[in-house]
Amino acid sequence: MKPRLVILLGPTAVGKTDYSLALARRYDSPIISCDSRQIYREMAIGTAVPSREQMDTVPHFFIQTRSAREYYTAGMYEEEALALIRKLFDQGHETLVMCGGSMFYIDAVCNSLAGIPAADAGFREQLRARVAAEDPGFLARELERLDPEAFRAMDLSNTQRLFRAVEICLWTGQPYSTFKPIPAGRDFEIEKIGLMRPREELYDRINRRVLQMMEEGLVEEVRSLLPLRGLTALQTVGYSELFDYMDGKTTLDEAVRLIQRNTRHYAKRQLSWWRRDPMIRWIEI
Repeated sequence: MKPRLVILLGPTAVGKTDYSLALARRYDSPIISCDSRQIYREMAIGTAVPSREQMDTVPHFFIQTRSAREYYTAGMYEEEALALIRKLFDQGHETLVMCGGSMFYIDAVCNSLAGIPAADAGFREQLRARVAAEDPGFLARELERLDPEAFRAMDLSNTQRLFRAVEICLWTGQPYSTFKPIPAGRDFEIEKIGLMRPREELYDRINRRVLQMMEEGLVEEVRSLLPLRGLTALQTVGYSELFDYMDGKTTLDEAVRLIQRNTRHYAKRQLSWWRRDPMIRWIEI
């Protein structure tokens, strides 16, 4: 029998962390994170990284292993995650647990992103400079102009992916949506488990988790990142709203309300994305 990778996915705040710990203990497996924000060291509170106690209970990979200053893509994650998975299987694990909610990272592990081109570093830096000189809606408008199909499917709060899509459109002269992940024959079995809750319960958990982040010091974490606010990694829910508060564009109460609303919208987009995948076995918890 082939070794097996169990991918635990689901919308933000559904309860993946606790469930993944139980799965990992069942299979005597570490947990391989596939979260595109928890990978950054500077963003602990706003990305709800597992607690130190949880990470001491079960070894975790790809949690706070990169700096937000670094350029990092789903393609780079694919390469690193596959190398780790094969290493762990070679060490004798029969089943491994992967957990997270980043749709593109999960797709990268299940399929190959090798068919999606990359611009050279000089072109990328030119585009970054242009983005920095424009208003915040520039990337979304560019993608809508260059590739309406990708624009309709894009999570516009994921600035890193938005940048990547515009970069590919401009670099290749072709719409981003014409470059699809290539179905890849992996040398291990893949099982996908999706967690869900009734909508009102999920939304209540999201609202309460945002309030908990505020109590844990999210404002102070975001304030410490003000010098880095232009980085792609920080153009994300929970950070953008508090940067606006610090600029005097909104009150703190309004910023909290917007974080809750935008997180609920993100959860809805996650579920819409995964509904197209018949491989997922859904469990209501």
